[in-house]
Amino acid sequence: MPTTSFNDTKRAFALKTDSELERAYFLFKMISKEPLVKIGTAVTKFALNVSLPVEGLIRSTVFDHFCGGVNEQDCLPTVDKLYAVGVSSVLDFSVEGKEDEAQFDACLDKVMSLTAFASAKDAMPISVFKPTGFGRFAIWEKKTSGELLTPAETEEWNRIVDRFDTICQRAKEMDIEVLIDGEESWMQDAADDLVSAMMAKYNKEKPVVYNTLQCYRWDRLEYLKQQHLDAKAKGYTLGFKIVRGAYMEKENKRAQEMGYPTPICASKQATDDNFNQVMRYIFDHLDDISLFLGTHNEESTAMALDIMKEKGIAANDNRVWFGQLYGMSDHISFNLAADGYNVAKYVPFGPVKDVMPYLIRRAEENTSVAGQTNRELELIKSERQRRKL
Repeated sequence: MPTTSFNDTKRAFALKTDSELERAYFLFKMISKEPLVKIGTAVTKFALNVSLPVEGLIRSTVFDHFCGGVNEQDCLPTVDKLYAVGVSSVLDFSVEGKEDEAQFDACLDKVMSLTAFASAKDAMPISVFKPTGFGRFAIWEKKTSGELLTPAETEEWNRIVDRFDTICQRAKEMDIEVLIDGEESWMQDAADDLVSAMMAKYNKEKPVVYNTLQCYRWDRLEYLKQQHLDAKAKGYTLGFKIVRGAYMEKENKRAQEMGYPTPICASKQATDDNFNQVMRYIFDHLDDISLFLGTHNEESTAMALDIMKEKGIAANDNRVWFGQLYGMSDHISFNLAADGYNVAKYVPFGPVKDVMPYLIRRAEENTSVAGQTNRELELIKSERQRRKL
């Protein structure tokens, strides 16, 4: 098994032209300055809300760097380019915050068509969706809190269950794995229970349905162990995508305002330790649990490679996938792929205006993880220098 270096910038940026490399440098430089991110996001939201003609500017800068296109056809050149260097794609319809049944049905139709689209392309072995893409946040929240639903809400909930079942069945028929994203803790229990039911139904022979563990939550290792016991008792396999998490400030703020203990680990180090423990537990039980490792953290990635080497797990074993977001951590994705590991880029797409909440969250997350943005800048500088020489 090769020793993978994350410092090979020639491999990491092979797909970027000089002008795309300069754009990446400019974007990460901007993102590294928190006041600029705050001003930029406020101005962008305002400009879009009052219909100022800024979509072209957004499209040619931040959108094209972090997104594959406005629709799935638009993403195909990116998908093909990535696959040519051994990186698969997970097309992620990144439209958020919808509230009515017609929109949820439209989201189901979109994920169904994406799953069919993926099944026709070796480059796209995985599909993805968010629970709140299929139903109102308020219903998930009420279900998680244990409150009784009204008859109308019960019908609404049943439609959510049907949407989940429809897509999981389609994924199984088409031999596509489906990743279900994690969201806020105060709606997540209902989502976890529903995803567990889908795993019990569709993961009998092998994992088709994957839940997400957000490891900045200190309770996730115990939850994983309980899920493992349940699955063994009932005779099905598990699939988990593990990530550090995306809603930390919101989680801490709500816990403080409502006077309950925060579900978030006490420190960055505690989160890192929790992530690594969850990862190791899955590697120790790989016959029962398949792993999609969603991380931009080099140390955790290197640790995963060491565990695979130690346990004799082949680089291309389908039970282990590495995933990063499109436009970020190319030094991890492309160097892993070059050494034969299973790697997938999450490729967000959708109309520019609808994808802006996703892009703003990306910018804010990058600002809060200063070391990561600095690392991106350091690697881009190094590649610019290499090309000059």
